Amino acid sequence: MAERTKACTACHGDQGRAGPDGYYPRLAGKPAGYLHNQLRNFAQGRRHYELMTRLIDPLSDAYLGEMARYFSTLELPYPKPSASNTISAERLAKGQQLVTQGDASRGLPACTQCHGVRLTGVQHHVPGLLGLPLDYLNAQLGAWQTGQRKAHAPDCMAEVVKRIPSEDLIAVSSWLARQALPADTHPAPRPPAGPPLPAALRCGSAPELSSTAGGQP
Repeated sequence: MAERTKACTACHGDQGRAGPDGYYPRLAGKPAGYLHNQLRNFAQGRRHYELMTRLIDPLSDAYLGEMARYFSTLELPYPKPSASNTISAERLAKGQQLVTQGDASRGLPACTQCHGVRLTGVQHHVPGLLGLPLDYLNAQLGAWQTGQRKAHAPDCMAEVVKRIPSEDLIAVSSWLARQALPADTHPAPRPPAGPPLPAALRCGSAPELSSTAGGQP
């Protein structure tokens, strides 16, 4: 599989550790279900990047699943955070608040409620938010805002970004891109303990997030 995925690593970096330009994200170690869903999204038109679509168009869904499982098993060190955009301490604090506490006035759960207490993702379909370049985070949040990126309905991220002003999205991405990874970078085995998400924020692509309370980090 390492030989067969050289077309992937040409952009996503050796063994999928991330491309050098900040726009090709890390593949190594992400949950297999999440990676498989993203390949399906490119194949089925929910995400748009012509090169990706052309690369995976000839491949069967079973083979896309094999690729996803391969990258999910790779354990590679993460680089140190490199974000250096100009942003005030006040705005960074706002980003941290939204990530770790959410905003009840807007009906926003904390990012940690879905992406795990350590923000390293949740098995098998929820990606981690740490270790991603600032440019990639901004590009993806912007794509959710404009409808260029979509997911299986109900599309929880599309609903989330509707509730966050652009300046707060930048605060969130800026804070995330400055955080070092924890010692254990593996996705959590299940969602954090707590009440299930409200119906408006259910995720069609991550059924584990609709379960009842009782998970763990």
